[in-house]
Amino acid sequence: MSLVSCLVSRNTRIALTVVALAALAACGKKPDAGAGGPPPTEVSIITVAPQRLAISDELPGRLEATRIAQVRARVPGIILKRTFREGSDVKAGDVLFRIDPAPLQAAFASAQAAQARAEATAAQASAKAKRYQPLVEVNAVSRQEYDDAVAAQKTAEADVLTARAARQTAALNLGYATVTAPISGRIGRALVTEGALVGQADVTQLALIQQLDPIYVNLTQSSNEVLSLKRALANGKLKASGNGQAKVTLLTDDGQPYPQAGKLLFSDLSVDQSTGEITLRAEFPNPQRTLLPGMYVRARLEQGVDENALTVPQQAVVRDVGGSVVMLVGADNKVVAQPVTTGASQGNVWIIKDGVKQGDRVIVEGLQKIKPGATVNPVPWKDPSQAAKAPAAQQPAPAAAAAPAAQTKAN
Repeated sequence: MSLVSCLVSRNTRIALTVVALAALAACGKKPDAGAGGPPPTEVSIITVAPQRLAISDELPGRLEATRIAQVRARVPGIILKRTFREGSDVKAGDVLFRIDPAPLQAAFASAQAAQARAEATAAQASAKAKRYQPLVEVNAVSRQEYDDAVAAQKTAEADVLTARAARQTAALNLGYATVTAPISGRIGRALVTEGALVGQADVTQLALIQQLDPIYVNLTQSSNEVLSLKRALANGKLKASGNGQAKVTLLTDDGQPYPQAGKLLFSDLSVDQSTGEITLRAEFPNPQRTLLPGMYVRARLEQGVDENALTVPQQAVVRDVGGSVVMLVGADNKVVAQPVTTGASQGNVWIIKDGVKQGDRVIVEGLQKIKPGATVNPVPWKDPSQAAKAPAAQQPAPAAAAAPAAQTKAN
């Protein structure tokens, strides 16, 4: 073998040795890198703590006027004039319609004449009885004639009373020709027009007046919910709200809150057999007449206060066919699935009846990236709704606002 061949063979062996050592070094580094693994998944958590929470239920309801009066014709006749504007507010005693009074005036005049005739007859009978009284004592007239005179006097006096009642009735009917508002409120459309014959066969309805301020809200609540609430109050789990009078807030059909709070007036004494619900009535001020009878609304009814309520954000609760579950972070930062029993929802949180206790760390965000047994890196959760309420005054002043002050100082 020549010297050149020996040198080539030696260089080749050195090169192969270097490649092998590099490969071994690379293989030795892989286990070191894999031993640490990826960092733990970051999740947002809250620490469960008891808090004072007002227990409220959101109930469906319908608005109803506090007072409703059907304006009707109380005497027969022809409508001569309508004196109100449809859809306007009227006061009690305002003139609404005028019925032709001519036949009623004639009836009143006839009743007056009948009363005058009865009074004249009564005066004549009374005078005759007075004349007969001394005569019967001296036997100038018979006792029978005197008794007949006294009876005629009493009959005439009774006729006077009948005539007065007939005259009073005729006067009332004449007054009914002017139809007035029985209550104050908002009047709807006229149900008759000028020239219509009303009150002939029945009492004709002319219009409808509804009192809208204040206004009623009729609510319905399940009898089971009412029973559970009463038990919780009796057992001391809940305290009565306020002075025993529930606070009511209103949401209109478009989801907008009504600016004024109402008060609960009463709950019905019986349960509807067809629905199993109890009717409750609340009252709301309605000075602008924005609430109208018949509107569908939802009302939040504050019925009690839980002094030690345990709550979690609604997004932290996972629901499946097996029930409700929350993910907890244990002492070793490992995820644990915990079944819970939820109660009513209050705003954006669930009230937890069973399954969690004070001090538990519940995962709120990052649930889609974890599973039970995984190690996580917990960080405090920031409630977006609370962040949105941060006052603008806490924001730093713009730089442009500070420039004039700095310039003044320099001068």
